[in-house]
Amino acid sequence: MNGYTPRINDLVYDEATRKVGRVVDRVGPYWQLKPPGGGREWDAHGPLRPATAAERLSCGVTLANARSRGEWP
Repeated sequence: MNGYTPRINDLVYDEATRKVGRVVDRVGPYWQLKPPGGGREWDAHGPLRPATAAERLSCGVTLANARSRGEWP
């Protein structure tokens, strides 16, 4: 990786999948990430970095929009 070592609950950007996820676990060489609003976990195979302020904001807007449509509690 790039010298960054994530911790559990960190919000990170997975450069391989181009997705933001919350770190939930580490299994062997892989970090297990989950979408910030919940959903299916995935194994991060590429480098991770902390999510930027813009990426964090985008996640928050996505969640707020889903809630307003009744798609998320």
